[in-house]
Amino acid sequence: MVNTESSTSQLTIAETVISSRFWLGSSDYPSPDIMGAAFAAANPGFVTVSLRRQTAGQVKHNDYRHRIEEWLASSRAKLLPNTAGATSAKEAIHLAVLARELFNTQWIKLEVIGDDYSLQPDVFELVDAAKELQQQGFSVLPYCTDDLGVCEKLLSLGCPAVMPLAAPIGTGKGLLNPYQFQTLRSSLKEAVIVIDAGIGRPSQAMQAMELGADAVLLNTAVAKSNDPVAMAAAFDSAIEAGRQAYQAGVIPERDRAVPSTPNAGLPFWHQSAP
Repeated sequence: MVNTESSTSQLTIAETVISSRFWLGSSDYPSPDIMGAAFAAANPGFVTVSLRRQTAGQVKHNDYRHRIEEWLASSRAKLLPNTAGATSAKEAIHLAVLARELFNTQWIKLEVIGDDYSLQPDVFELVDAAKELQQQGFSVLPYCTDDLGVCEKLLSLGCPAVMPLAAPIGTGKGLLNPYQFQTLRSSLKEAVIVIDAGIGRPSQAMQAMELGADAVLLNTAVAKSNDPVAMAAAFDSAIEAGRQAYQAGVIPERDRAVPSTPNAGLPFWHQSAP
């Protein structure tokens, strides 16, 4: 639950150092080769993979999975299976257990979708699934809403991070409610908060990081771009720049102009506010 920063600004989750604050999905790329090249350009901390409705045999012999495993073997990235497609706690738990058996990892991105149109999480089923999976020894990273109460509940269950959406999955709209995210960041000072879903541009990822996100997870914005490799590199740079800006301290917005040059020596009436 605690985000421990070192002099190199490392991200630590569940006592594990994560190599990058940029996390990348593995679906919808034009080809396995392009996907692998995008990973190489991004050097993500996690690469997500979905079981969906595939059988174990299909997953085992999938060309994309082979390329993912090949790339992971030569990188510091970690595999993050997810329960995408689950619509109940029971289904999500089943997929998580299957993922652990197939991929030999305790990490799981927990998704329980409550609405087919908006793809918003079902927070009630999500909490139930998170509780059970934490008890089974998983490191649960839940895809959730930006509701403070929901995030607090998930953290209290032992989830080492929360992953609120910026906007509905695949919309590319960016952070729809910066005020609410700032509320999360100021209220959950020690928690790891990862922005997940809805990011479409590198500038949107940078904004989230400037506001204090610990990492950003995305897929469509890279995989569906005209040049996924170049876009992956652009997001990597933007996320790093946003983190540096947050650590440096972004100045607060003001309602009127404030001179950057000193006004000492001017007549007093020039120094007075209008």
